[in-house]
Amino acid sequence: MKTITVRYFALFREQAGTGEERLETAASTAREVFEATRDRHRSSEPLGHCKVAINDEMADWDSPVTDGDVVLLFPPVGGG
Repeated sequence: MKTITVRYFALFREQAGTGEERLETAASTAREVFEATRDRHRSSEPLGHCKVAINDEMADWDSPVTDGDVVLLFPPVGGG
């Protein structure tokens, strides 16, 4: 198990009811963190529409997550 901080933005923040939370997790990738938080907060947003950063650097979903990391989750951005 590792302890990470997850920061939520926009819709994800609304669904989580907080902008940030610390989690103890066995997740080894950003994808696993996303799936765990999606289940936890009952989000239906598909992974392919979202973005992730680890420690303030944009990352891909297969990037490893280690103890102490900060994972930032961004929902799709609307506009036009």
